[in-house]
Formats: sequence, C-alpha cells, structure tokens
Amino acid sequence: MKIQQRYFLGKEDKLKSRKVIQQLFEEGKQITVFPLKAIWMTGAPPSSLQAAVSVSARHFKKAVDRNRIKRLIRESYRLQKNELSSHLIQKDKQLSVFFIFIGNELPHYQLVSDACGKLLKKLILLTDENNQ
Repeated sequence: MKIQQRYFLGKEDKLKSRKVIQQLFEEGKQITVFPLKAIWMTGAPPSSLQAAVSVSARHFKKAVDRNRIKRLIRESYRLQKNELSSHLIQKDKQLSVFFIFIGNELPHYQLVSDACGKLLKKLILLTDENNQ
C-alpha cells in the first residue's frame, strides 16, 4: 500500500510579518515567469518556507477577480511546494517568497500552475547557487 502525499498550506506557511515583508521588498531578489513575479529572500522566516500572494487593484478593479486570482496562485503553490520545502529542509535554509500577479487579464488555472511550477524550480536552483 502506497502512502499518499499530503498537500497543505497552514498558518505557519503564510508570510504575514510586516517587518519581513518590508525587508523582502528592500533586500529581496526577483524572478519572473509571466504572469507571476516572485520576490524572494533566504534566512528571514521562523519556518523553513513562507509565502504571500498579491494582485494589483490597478488591473483588477473588482475584489472578486483579485480574490479568484489569489486563490488560483495559492492552490497551485500548495500543490507544488513540497519539492522546494524538502530541498530547503535538507539544506537547512529558510526562504520567504512573495508572489505578485503581473498579468492584466483573468488567467486560467493551467497558466498559473505552469508559471508557479517554473518559479519554484528556479527557486530551487537559485537557493543552491547561493549556498555555494
């Protein structure tokens, strides 16, 4: 019998500290895979991996649309973060990530999922480069 993988995004996995978010925007590095941009920094959160999501009100006037996009991003992140999380635990590192949606029209889940997967793979490579 095969053990089923559990995917979760709990309270400790969410980046909420104003201090850490401000530090992230001042000192963090950026990577972009359209329609997502990730600002990331190692060594800040108490947990091994914390993330936050944002969507611009300039492009999406309705809160319904912004909330839908944030749900899509969080869901795709939740399902794909295990590889990055296990990599960080193995390397004994902490990582803060802030996802920003930079597109200007409502995306489909597949587009967001592909972009999130590519971003997470790039983060694995970039955290390895910073280690050496």
